Order: sequence, then C-alpha cells, then structure tokens
Amino acid sequence: MENIAQLTSSIDTIWVLVASALVFFMQAGFAMVETGFTRAKNAGNIIMKNLMDFAIGTPAFWILGFGLMFGAGGNGFIGKPDFFIMGNYGVEGGYNTFAFVIFQTVFCATAATIVSGAMAERTKFISYCIYSLIISLVVYPISGHWIWGGGWLAQLGFHDFAGSTAVHMVGGVAALVGAAILGPRIGKYDKDGKPNAIPGHSLTLGALGVFILWFCWFGFNGGSTVSMQGDAAVNASRIFVTTNLAAATATVATMIITWIRYKKPDVSMTLNGSLAGLVAITASCDLVSPMGAAIIGVLSGFVVVFGIEFIDKVLKIDDPVGAIGVHCLNGAFGTLCVGLFSTENGLFYGGGFKQLGIQALGVVSVAAYVAVVMFVVFKIIQKTVGLRVSRHEEIVGLDIEEHGITSSYADFMPMVSTADMISEEYGTKPVSVDKAVPVEIVSSDKPIASDVKITKIDIICKQNKFEELKESLNAIGITGITVTQVLGCGAQKGKTEYYRGVAVEMTLLPKIKVEVVVCKVPVRAVIETAKKALYTGRIGDGKIFVYDVENVIKVRTGEEGYDALQDIAE
Repeated sequence: MENIAQLTSSIDTIWVLVASALVFFMQAGFAMVETGFTRAKNAGNIIMKNLMDFAIGTPAFWILGFGLMFGAGGNGFIGKPDFFIMGNYGVEGGYNTFAFVIFQTVFCATAATIVSGAMAERTKFISYCIYSLIISLVVYPISGHWIWGGGWLAQLGFHDFAGSTAVHMVGGVAALVGAAILGPRIGKYDKDGKPNAIPGHSLTLGALGVFILWFCWFGFNGGSTVSMQGDAAVNASRIFVTTNLAAATATVATMIITWIRYKKPDVSMTLNGSLAGLVAITASCDLVSPMGAAIIGVLSGFVVVFGIEFIDKVLKIDDPVGAIGVHCLNGAFGTLCVGLFSTENGLFYGGGFKQLGIQALGVVSVAAYVAVVMFVVFKIIQKTVGLRVSRHEEIVGLDIEEHGITSSYADFMPMVSTADMISEEYGTKPVSVDKAVPVEIVSSDKPIASDVKITKIDIICKQNKFEELKESLNAIGITGITVTQVLGCGAQKGKTEYYRGVAVEMTLLPKIKVEVVVCKVPVRAVIETAKKALYTGRIGDGKIFVYDVENVIKVRTGEEGYDALQDIAE
C-alpha cells in the first residue's frame, strides 16, 4: 500500500509540476505578444517588465501573498498570513506542498503581467515594479482567497475552475484602471477625439506569442485538476478538448467579424480573438460540453471585437495590445458562462438562475474590489514617484531613456509598415515609363572643383525591386552604391488601411533610396537602366533625381575627381 501511495503521489506531483512549467512559459508568450504589438523603440522596456513582474512577484507571493490566499485560520475575506510558507498544503496521496506552491506562484505572476500590455509605451519602469509588487503581494491573493482559498465566494458555490475571474479579470480590471489614469499615448487621439492607429512593429512576434500562450493554456486549464488519478484524468482530457475548441471557434469568429466590418480579415484582432476564447473558457472548461465550449468561443469573438472598439473609440482608453478586451471583458463573460452552459446546473441545462446569480455576484464583487484598490495604488504612485514618463521620453522611446539601450533590434531594420502600399487602385491601366519612373534633373551654375563632370543619381524605388535594380546597375559598370531604407510618398499620397478596426492613413510608404555617383558611366545609361529595372506600369514605380557634383575625394589615397571614382584592382 505504501508503494501505491507513493506512486499516486508521484503521478499527481509530476502532473502539477509539468503544468507549472507550462504556465510559467506563458510569461514568454505574454512578453512576445506585447512586444510585437507595440513599437520597437520600447521593446527592451517591455521585455524587462515581463521579466521583473515574475521576479518580483515570486518572493512577494512567497513571503506574504500565498498565506493571504491559502493560509488556514483566516476568515471568509482573507487568509491567515503564513510568512515564507511554513505550513503543509499538500494532499495525502496526491501532490506535495512544494508542487502546489510553485503552481500557485506562476498563476499569481500571470495576473500581474496582464497589466503591462494596457499600460505599455508610457509607464515609468519604477512605477511598474511598484504596482506589480502590490498586485502579487495583496491584490491577487485576497480576491483569490474568496474564490480558491475557501473564502465567502467559494462558500456560496462560485465556480471559476482555472481563473477567468481569479486571474484574468483581476489583471484586466487593474489594466483598465491603470490605462484610464495613465492616459493615451501621444498621437493616439486627434483634437476631435478620433483614434489613430499605432501599429505594432512585428505581427510575427505577436503571433508566435499567441501560439505559445495557446500551447501553455493546456497546462493552465488542464493542470488545474491538480491530479491525474481516476476521474481527474478523464476530466483533464475533456478540459484539453473544451479549451482548444473555444480558442479555435473564437479565432474563426473574430476573423469573420473583422472581415465583414473592416473589409479585410484583421490579423492583430484575430490573434486577440484566440486569446479571448482561451480566457472565456477558463472558468467553465471542466463543466461544459464540447458544444458549449464552441459556442462560448464564438461569443467571445464578438465580445473581444466590439469590446476593444468600445474601449478605444467610446471610452477613449488607449490599450496597445487589447488586454482589457481580452482579459477583463472575456474574463467576466467567461465566468458568467458557467451559469449558462454548465452541464450540472447551468441555465441552458435546466439549472435555473441560481448559479448565474452567484457567478454575477462574484464578477461584480471582484471587479469592484480590484478597481478600488488599484485606483488608490495608482493615484499614490502618480502623486509620489510619478506614473507616466515625460513627453520627451515617450517620443524618444523607453529603451534609451529608461534602460540606456539605443535599440533592442539593432541588428534588424524594423519597418514602420509591412505592406507594399502601392496597389492597382492608383491606376487600373498601365502608364508610360516616364510617368511611372519620373526623372528630375537638378543642375547648378556653380563652377565644379573637379576637372571632369561628376553626377550624382538618387533612385527611389520599391523594396521588392531593389535586387533587380542592383544587378542591372552592376551590369553597366556601377560598382559603388549607397542604400538607405526611407519613408515617403509621391502623387498617390499613400493608401488607407485598417489596424484593429482603426483607419491607418499610410501617407508615408517604405521605400529604398539608392545613391550613385558617376563620371565614366554615362548618366543617361544609368537612368535608362534604372527605369527599365523598376518599371511595372503603375504610378509609384519610383523616381530618379540627377544632381551635379562639385568633386569627389578618395580619403585613403587622396585622389580626386575622375580618379577617385575608379575601382582599380591593386
């Protein structure tokens, strides 16, 4: 019997530890989503915040938070402090104390990190560290005690299996209050209050973060069984299915909604839809049928799209990553869904309104508690160390001002826009090469310092035409070029696109600027070669500028004029 008890204990403990590792890895997912959905100049700051909320929250939860949440001898409102977790919280024949502690610690860190996204790109780093500490120390543990620590909501029968309210709505409400007090980013709203889109710098990074979160959510929800014995193993299997179904149907629903509303399927919002489905199913994943999970997922798609639009356009609260719509709104919605779709006592299964009423009471109570406490916390921080960075710091970027790094992406060239903006709407019929690639000659009457005529040619072209242009220039003897990534627009004045439902006026388009200085190769040959390489027949193929150059000096040899431009093998 002793060997069997040790075996079952090992099975449960291993399951809880594996789930803990998955939930911990959600930190990476959140960091990637937030970084990808914001601008590159703040990437280092965001990574640092996501690192530190876990690093700060872990000892805070160990010292005090865990006891406030699970400490025996407390009351319905708060647990009895158990400083440094000295008590026994294991289950006989199940998981041990250490496994339970680390599992609860990573859940606490998840609640704290949610706030970061809504307050990104304009929050002081020291302020973030302070309020992240307070969330892990007292805010999350107290409301968590009500739900999971035997508190008054648990005694009423409130059900939140893996934390739609206990984790996600707590973080989402704190994010809502913080973002409202903090105010929008510079340039987010015009003087009439109309929102302007501020696209993130890497949807690829954001998407990878969502895939990581989806993967880790199997540990977040499935691991909350904290057991793999008997019926718990079957329940964990069902939880995997309901979790995945809700996420998938939410993703599809969000894609369709945005496709209809914005005329194109919105990538960023659809990624938010995946997370919305995961958040919404978290409370009821153990009690709903696969069909119920699919319906919850579809409805969460509507909640996230219209919720984010309402927050952005009506409430005028700037949430760069959609954290409020995903975690606050869908956390509340998913918790209410227990009272609707639970196969045991849900309204749609003949259970009446009792469970729905209890769920609603829990949502309102937790939201009110978190909102009041965090409002006080944010106001105190605002009046003391300050909550928001200066205007200069926000414009320059938090990476350089808060952490002294010029760019977290120094080895890359992050683009402001990711699309080839010139489309057929700027002319359905091909135009002549002279209109597609106009040439402007800028001459000077000033005497030149060189004894030969030297000419500089600037070629502005599309990014996808650069390689062809480079090869063509090399073929006529051009061996020296200077290449720059630039932004600009010509007669087409850009192209209107949509990001998260907000129009983006793409007045500046990504281009390549190629600079060539010649004297031996005929200028006309360079012009005609460039025009031939760039021409597609559409306005916006490029533009060529021709300038007189006074002189050229090769620094290494001191040669000037014609000789300085010759590539002589030595």
